[in-house]
Amino acid sequence: MATMTPKKQLLHLVFGGELKDLEGIEFKDLDALDIVGIYPNYAEAYKAWKAAAQRSVDNAHMRYFIVHMHRLLEPDEDEEKA
Repeated sequence: MATMTPKKQLLHLVFGGELKDLEGIEFKDLDALDIVGIYPNYAEAYKAWKAAAQRSVDNAHMRYFIVHMHRLLEPDEDEEKA
């Protein structure tokens, strides 16, 4: 019987806030950032991102982002795959 190796966590951070202007990604107020959460995979992060973005659809300056934390925590691993 083959042993299954556990799937590696690929953590993703979802956060957002109001931008100073629509041309950049500089936030208006860092203290007001909305940290939506940390998710175990991209699919879950995407669902959270989409829900947060839809809640703020009336404010054109609000933007939400998905950060691939696993790439920041283990940058060498992505280089090995390339």
